Amino acid sequence: MLTIRPYRAEDREACLALFDGNMPRFFDESERDGFVAWLDDQALHWPYLVIERDDQIVACGGHAVQPDGSSVAMCWGMVGNALHGQGLGRALTEARLAAARATPGVRRVVLDTGPHTHSFYARFGFKTVKVTPDGYAPGMDRWDMELKLD
Repeated sequence: MLTIRPYRAEDREACLALFDGNMPRFFDESERDGFVAWLDDQALHWPYLVIERDDQIVACGGHAVQPDGSSVAMCWGMVGNALHGQGLGRALTEARLAAARATPGVRRVVLDTGPHTHSFYARFGFKTVKVTPDGYAPGMDRWDMELKLD
């Protein structure tokens, strides 16, 4: 059974283990310090979720309202590397989109992602607005995408 719940400070190490397990294919090592800082400084202030299965954290991700108030940015979404293809990413993305839609005034969701996951987000209606070669690291392009909410 899956449980989706808000992130708690005691989830930090499990979320870092998810990140580490997804290097180097989905994240570059140079991004780790940014994720650590985000967990320590922001994850308790914005809607950041974890998915538990059998008392283990198997996915995490959230969003942050942008300064314009009409957009949210999805941030730091990931699924345990050995668990891809089991519907966890879909469940996490659906929960994050539902939270974004429930945020008053939000009309758009933006995200940046890598070459291995942009097609996953396209299935939810996200459109590519920009591709930056080597945007994360050499050989790891950055895909900026957006979804306009109705």
